[in-house]
Amino acid sequence: MTTMEIIVRAALVGIGGTIILDIYAALVQRFIGTPATNWRMVGRWIGHMPQGQFIQFNLGRAKPVPGEHALGWIFHYVIGVGYGLLLVTIWGTGWLEAPTIVPPLILALTLLVLPYFVMMPGMGMGMAGSRTPKPNVTRLKSVIGHSVFGSGMYFTAQLLETAA
Repeated sequence: MTTMEIIVRAALVGIGGTIILDIYAALVQRFIGTPATNWRMVGRWIGHMPQGQFIQFNLGRAKPVPGEHALGWIFHYVIGVGYGLLLVTIWGTGWLEAPTIVPPLILALTLLVLPYFVMMPGMGMGMAGSRTPKPNVTRLKSVIGHSVFGSGMYFTAQLLETAA
């Protein structure tokens, strides 16, 4: 594989994992009633960063940002691509040619440090969701979501390898 093919496949692995996570979230919202992530609020949080506002103590009351919904969704998929690239950087191109489920699960669960200690506090939810109404449910939802994402990266890599 050329370097460009590796980068494209790794990015597709991240995008595929993100799509599978989004399908899972939509199904859980529809059939169980658990709300999916509000990407508009993520976009609002990101949208205030250029003005030096990295922490929002009450994101719902923060001034709306033009295009915040699109910004949140774009951020979501850029993170997915980044995780796909990081996965292949750590485990190598051999993983793309013979994917196994353990590496993407290790990566996805290890990277829970980002939502727990950067995203949630920055959005006013406290460390690891400590300021949410049900912190343990918030944490569990993140663990499950990251596990689904990691599994989605694996399934996407399998699909891409089968199609190659």
